[in-house]
Amino acid sequence: MSIVVQKFGGTSVANADKIRAAAQRAFATQQAGHQVVMVVSARGKKTDELVQLAADMTDQPSAREMDMLLSTGEQESVSLMAMAVHSLGGKAVSLTGGQIGIVTDSTFSKARIESISTERIRKHLDAGEIVIACGFQGVDPQRNITTLGRGGSDTTATALAAALQADECQIYTDVEGVFTTDPRAVSEARKISQLSYDEMLELASLGAGVMHSRSIEFAKKFRVPLRVRPSFDDGSGTLIANRGDARVVTGLALARNEARVTLDDLPDQPGVTSSIFACMAQRQIPVDMVVQNIAVDGRATVSFTVPEGDLADTLTAANEAIKALGAGTIRSGTNVAKVSVVGRGMLSHSGVAAEIFQILFDKGINLEMITTSEIKVSVLVERDRCDEALLAVHQGFHMGKADQQQPTIGIQQDTKEARHNENEDQRLTEIVSKLANMEDIVVSEVLLDETQSRVTLHNIPDIPGSCSQLFSAVANGNVMVDMIVQNVSSTGHAEVSFTIPRADLEKCLKLVEEVASQWDGATVSHEVEIDKLTVVGIGLRTHTGVGKKMFKALADADINIQMINTSEIRMSAVVASHRGQKGFEALNAAFALGLTK
Repeated sequence: MSIVVQKFGGTSVANADKIRAAAQRAFATQQAGHQVVMVVSARGKKTDELVQLAADMTDQPSAREMDMLLSTGEQESVSLMAMAVHSLGGKAVSLTGGQIGIVTDSTFSKARIESISTERIRKHLDAGEIVIACGFQGVDPQRNITTLGRGGSDTTATALAAALQADECQIYTDVEGVFTTDPRAVSEARKISQLSYDEMLELASLGAGVMHSRSIEFAKKFRVPLRVRPSFDDGSGTLIANRGDARVVTGLALARNEARVTLDDLPDQPGVTSSIFACMAQRQIPVDMVVQNIAVDGRATVSFTVPEGDLADTLTAANEAIKALGAGTIRSGTNVAKVSVVGRGMLSHSGVAAEIFQILFDKGINLEMITTSEIKVSVLVERDRCDEALLAVHQGFHMGKADQQQPTIGIQQDTKEARHNENEDQRLTEIVSKLANMEDIVVSEVLLDETQSRVTLHNIPDIPGSCSQLFSAVANGNVMVDMIVQNVSSTGHAEVSFTIPRADLEKCLKLVEEVASQWDGATVSHEVEIDKLTVVGIGLRTHTGVGKKMFKALADADINIQMINTSEIRMSAVVASHRGQKGFEALNAAFALGLTK
């Protein structure tokens, strides 16, 4: 018999009527022939009330006692839900995280799941009962109650679905599903019928608030089909699975409260990036949008974004890195926001970045930083113009029209997408089967690309339209761009680097030199042969030590890094062509992977 896991958040169980409605939905699913596990959050504002009670007692409650207190909110909800099922004539049993068998580490308030014992759940299911599980909680090896932190109930639901090998995990919420962007910011945003795990991971980490990254990580690791459904009607919601639809751009995300940190005048030598990431990881700072461009006159610049609330800790860590390196200066800014465009269609279409830059240029919006991955383009813009930027891109890609096909942009590269998908499932299954703990980081692959060249434009005007001109010319020449990096300008002029297939270098140089000739003082440099090293995995940003390990391995191998960009699922570094193989071997050893190219 198939198993369905259904998760109901706080707003879905806020009062007696909503609890009854959720119980009826679960009971109907069971009557349709499924075994049902419900995962339930604390009711409405219950967690806020408990936090306030703790504050009334002390200014500094211990983390252990806070977990003991907060876990009671879910216990209230599951017992009431079981009563509601009983009133419908059904059979149900409520269980705490510990009773279920969810074992976590001992990091109170943000514990990670180590294992789940399913024996007790299966006995209740086989007895015809609906199992109603407390979300957000587990117990550590010493039987202390722990809580899972932000998004904890979603994490519980997907972890249980993984452990039970459920047919589907349904996340009930107060919206219709996953939208092309936040409908509160863009009224014409539409519901997406299906998207891939990778697309949802990028959107979740970039600011889309429907689900937390950790739950998507579980779903991808264990191939759990996720469906985000409305709790207020019978809508089909959004399916999150291994493959999305064929649209070039699937969704947009806005991270409004970002801070930018730039480290200038760094030595252009191995180990610099490793030192920076080590300092950030020590303070568990989730670094995002990491950008390193080509060094000039032996000095490198590294920029990255962090949540604004982490800026003070980040500056402390940055100062520690500068002190350890014995060189460098620090700049920071807070009036910035990150707009990100995500879609698997970018794998097979050139010119998407150029189209984004043109749309923003038409609105007169300048780009402070740019970073890309295979399925994402992120730009840093002024915060007071971020809503305008989001709306413009949404309209520019016709994302509000469900039945209208997005315009095809540039050439198609079907072989690249085929290469991206080849053996992915088999490789991931092999890695996951060896995990000691369910929520361990998964680095599934290290890639070495020895087929690219690098092009850099120096001293281009740091004004709206520069990148639009540049990448429109490249796209019109049918050149497929891979990595794009633009660091923060401090002089009124910017430098932009990007990588392309080596076979297209001569054609590309003619295109960009023609563009550069329009700007006084602009010059073009290139490198015919570069190597790109990429670490592929799940949870690269929620596990802050991945960058530290990657860049330490390259530093220990005495490999200098020329360019960096990062995403939720990939970290890439450009190195000199004769150093790629050694870096590939060092990274495979660091992450205990087999050597495959």
